[in-house]
Amino acid sequence: MAKRRNRPNKSKQQGASSATYGRQPAHATHNIFAGLGAEDTHDGEFNAHLTERFGRASIQSSFVPNDGVPTAAPIRINNDVREYFELAKKPVTAGAWIDKPELPAPSEILPCEKPTFICEEPQPSIDCNESPRPHRAEGAYASNEEYLGTKYELLREDAIRPLREAVAEERKSPYQDEAEYENKGIGIYEPVYLKSIVCSLRGLATRVAFSLSRVKRQIRWEQSKRLITGSLVALSPADDAFQSTCVLAVIAARPIAGLSLDPPEIDLFFARPEDQEVDPMKKWVMVECRSGFFEASRHTMLALQHLMREPFPMSEYLVKVKKEMEPPAYIQHNPYVNLSSLVSMEESGDFENVNVLKEWPASSSQSLDKSQSNALKRMLTSKLPIVQGPPGTGKTHVSVVMMKVLRDNLRREDSPIIITAQTNHAVDQIIRHTMEFEPNFIRLGGRSKDEEIKKRTLFEVRRNTPRQKQPGSQKTQATSAIRKLTSSLQMLLAPLQISEAPLDHRVLLELGLITQVQSNSLVVDPHSTMGVSSADNPGILMALWLGRCLGRCDRPIQPDEHGWGYEEEDFEVEQLQELEAEAVAQDDDIEALQGEEIILCDNHVGKGGSLITVPEIQQLLRRTDDLTTIPALDRGAIYNYFKREVKARILPEVRKLAKQYEEAVLQRKVGLWEEDVRILSEQRIIGCTTTGLSKYRALISALRPRIILVEEAAETMEAPVTAACFPSLEHLILVGDHQQLRPHTQVHAFEDEPYYLNLSLFERLVRNNVAYSTLTRQRRMIPEIRRLLAPIYNDALKDHDSVKDPANRPPVEGMGGNNSFFFCHEWPEDRDANMSSYNENEARMIMGFVDHVVLNGADPSKITLLTFYNGQRKRLIRGLYQHRNASAMRGVKIVTVDGYQGEENDIVILSLVRSNRHHKIGFLSSDNRACVALSRAKRGFYIFGNAELLACESWVWAQVVNIMFSDSKVKVVSGQKRRVGYNLPLQCANHGRKVWIQESDDWDHIHGGCDLSCGGVLPCEHKCPYRCHPFGHDQVNCMMPCARRLNCVHPCAAICSDPCRCPICERRGRGVKAMLKSVPNGTSLRPSSSAAQHLSSETTFQKPANPVPVSKDSETSQVWHSYVNGGAAADDARYVQKAREEQATYAETMRSMTPGSHAGAKSKRLIELSPEKKSVSTSASAILLIDLDMSSGLEVNSHQQSYASAAAPQDSSRTSARMNLLD
Repeated sequence: MAKRRNRPNKSKQQGASSATYGRQPAHATHNIFAGLGAEDTHDGEFNAHLTERFGRASIQSSFVPNDGVPTAAPIRINNDVREYFELAKKPVTAGAWIDKPELPAPSEILPCEKPTFICEEPQPSIDCNESPRPHRAEGAYASNEEYLGTKYELLREDAIRPLREAVAEERKSPYQDEAEYENKGIGIYEPVYLKSIVCSLRGLATRVAFSLSRVKRQIRWEQSKRLITGSLVALSPADDAFQSTCVLAVIAARPIAGLSLDPPEIDLFFARPEDQEVDPMKKWVMVECRSGFFEASRHTMLALQHLMREPFPMSEYLVKVKKEMEPPAYIQHNPYVNLSSLVSMEESGDFENVNVLKEWPASSSQSLDKSQSNALKRMLTSKLPIVQGPPGTGKTHVSVVMMKVLRDNLRREDSPIIITAQTNHAVDQIIRHTMEFEPNFIRLGGRSKDEEIKKRTLFEVRRNTPRQKQPGSQKTQATSAIRKLTSSLQMLLAPLQISEAPLDHRVLLELGLITQVQSNSLVVDPHSTMGVSSADNPGILMALWLGRCLGRCDRPIQPDEHGWGYEEEDFEVEQLQELEAEAVAQDDDIEALQGEEIILCDNHVGKGGSLITVPEIQQLLRRTDDLTTIPALDRGAIYNYFKREVKARILPEVRKLAKQYEEAVLQRKVGLWEEDVRILSEQRIIGCTTTGLSKYRALISALRPRIILVEEAAETMEAPVTAACFPSLEHLILVGDHQQLRPHTQVHAFEDEPYYLNLSLFERLVRNNVAYSTLTRQRRMIPEIRRLLAPIYNDALKDHDSVKDPANRPPVEGMGGNNSFFFCHEWPEDRDANMSSYNENEARMIMGFVDHVVLNGADPSKITLLTFYNGQRKRLIRGLYQHRNASAMRGVKIVTVDGYQGEENDIVILSLVRSNRHHKIGFLSSDNRACVALSRAKRGFYIFGNAELLACESWVWAQVVNIMFSDSKVKVVSGQKRRVGYNLPLQCANHGRKVWIQESDDWDHIHGGCDLSCGGVLPCEHKCPYRCHPFGHDQVNCMMPCARRLNCVHPCAAICSDPCRCPICERRGRGVKAMLKSVPNGTSLRPSSSAAQHLSSETTFQKPANPVPVSKDSETSQVWHSYVNGGAAADDARYVQKAREEQATYAETMRSMTPGSHAGAKSKRLIELSPEKKSVSTSASAILLIDLDMSSGLEVNSHQQSYASAAAPQDSSRTSARMNLLD
């Protein structure tokens, strides 16, 4: 046990960690940050009980306000943000990559042999045919420049190539519809017209309207990946179609209100101010690649360029791959750490001052197992610790425990700890735990689904924080400059705004298109009766001069009225929305793209049949002083010439203002971040995604962070983690699992050898034998599921006692102890319009299985359907919505494997989809994806797929099939030993009988139980007509005729489960139903004698409210009087007889539909009882959980062929042949 030191202010340090935040001299405390010089300081189930494990004082704040500090005085501004941006402008010696622009140049999209650009300014020299350098999977880099340059080039090519390939297809075939292109991810919109310019605080945006004429589909924009905010698009004049001209832009915003218009509208940011356009009549074509997303890489590339201009910590490990790991600098200086949060109150004294570089004290109350404790020690004592957490081993718990220790040892002046991860979900997951003991945190960027975390976004905290004056802040000045530039743009673009008059002659004079003499020639004599004041009516003189040659300009783009069908929804849009959230986070500005909108419009057009050319017009204007002498036939053409020249002469000035606007927007962002630094510096924890970390890098760098935790590090590309290496960084913690999902690349060719772009920093260091810790005890899966991971983790995983206890992991309902099974089939796959694989038969089989499990009592919210393909996910979702028991199955989750890492559920059903003669298994060949798919279930795991194909094409899947077939690794404790086959084994909960399902149609012959008749009695006292079912009779709606007699003495005419009704009384009341007393089902109502007497003694009735007038039909009047004065009894008799006949017919129909009573029903064998293999004759019926309607049942013989095939015993030779292939 390490020797304890006496620490100053010991009484203050016990209890809540907030007591340690007093401003003490560095030499007066043993805090782990105390020794830092003054010049370095600056302004699942397993995780469900973290609060208990942390022990005392786990929810107190670490923030102690200093009441002696006046709040009214202005505070000193932090200049680090503006210095960051100033540093980015400084030149540096490096390769060509260091000077590449933030957004790609046209030469990177078009082939290099014909670079023609709209603007005349010099273009950066970029070789678009240059091949990027490959990523080194093993060994060191020669220099920082080689390391950073390699990351940059690969990342840039991965972000740009998808759009380049889409543009290449458009250049090759410029008039095809989308569906005709080989690239199914291409998006083409033509025509596109400029609608307006939006002067927002985020930038100068251009709103465009576009047609879907080449899409040939209507779009549900809420569920579409098209034109996601942050996506890169390319535009070209429609008459050029990218043959020589290309303009790049980024989607600025996609408001659904605008996209819902016809034609739809969207906002763009042009890549450069020099690309700004103003002509509303110019026709464009716009191309995107829907499979790419530029915003995910944009800010990371800027960060890599910036790293060449500042110190690069951790370069000895990232670049030189140093294997000997040193402690962080602050631990080297003072290794004594307060670890009291790890143990109970009784043992806390021994852990308040521990030298973490030596042996830790022993404890009996630690919440960590041995592997977790070793991992925690590495995390606290290594400069770059790596912790591998296989599924269910509690890596999140270890991270949270470490965060508590670090938080307990922070001082108030220390910079906050940064938590980052690839996804918003992962960031929120760990913040939900840390907020239990540290409420002073901020969620930076992105969108969160957690209501409590939403309250702690930077935007919300900023809004609720009183503003303080900051002398020298750029925000106010920049905002004022933006307003002035907006006014200048409005004045400059006034000739192109909506107006009832044509161009004013004074605009032409100001722009130099006509002389003063020519302008005076248009002015009418003021003493004339035709005199008009041009001051009060701008453009009126030009209208008088044009006369009949002036016409209204038609709308450039018309609504798409073609009756197209809707494009198939993309249910995976949540993943792109997560990235989109980083592109336009609420932190940026509540104004988003709100601002002054300058609508652009060509109001009028010159008409006439003149064939005069532009040179002839120019020559005519040079020699003509009096414009009224120009022939009227040519005036329309001359007016159109004036319009074109006005746009051409305004455009350069607009682009100059756009450049100034861009600089003002950047200046305002710097000023805003300078204010945010004060807010963030008061927090203890900051959470953001890796994309957000790069986007807000200047802001976070100003905080001078020393500690960064990267969750999901093995699923994150190396470049975003490299971007986290701020100059102040001392401690970079990587937590993940390189056996699970790898990073995703947009260009498939960059995966694996030779480029290895999908190789994370986590995995690269592990490959290079850098020491790391592995968690080994899992608390998620029952042993028979965990054994499937043996081929991946080499039997390293051990089971915690909790997963072996049936009380914690009860068997799956309706499966007879078979808590895992691999159902084999050979049903062929197919592909949808997006070339995503799906298997319709497999989807139907899974829907029937889910229905069976739910009918047996499983909670739908505890069931997850997993698949590797989005096409199959769509089929499963559609099948769930259309299922007859859909209401009972509401809550079942249907997700792809890639979107489910880090998640878990009680029952997981995996759809493998792939089944073909070409032996192609696609995504299933990835061992990392297989690891995720096999490790999500806690107590029930069922696989549906072509086992023979997978066993032949994948070593991991072959091992999985072998384990389930031979019952190896871990012996099953219930159910059958062989867990793979072509017949899915079920078990009836009522009778203990086994049922085997082979085809999806076989589900129609059972109701969650077996084939025996139920024989029970319903609450209405009728016999249950259905087969064995696990649900109660109170959930069955009886369809037999009702046997009750009502208060009115008449028999009920309704079926048993419906409200009682009397057609006789309804007829007497002219459609008004009698008010009947509510009685229990099956009870016969006998009216009292007094009630009967009252009914029978009524001999006189009132006339209806609107009787037929006697004067119009005397015969009808006589019939009425006859009826009410004695004919009622005869009429009642006829009605009773008719009701009896209807009831008899109805009863006969129901008897003919009752299961087992059909005379022509052929026997079908579905049930086999081992070992006797006794068969039982059955008949088909329908399944409904809530409303068991007999009339909706299937025909008896509708599935006889597949049913008989399923029921018949398998031929032994056939079975052995199949099993040999699987063995």
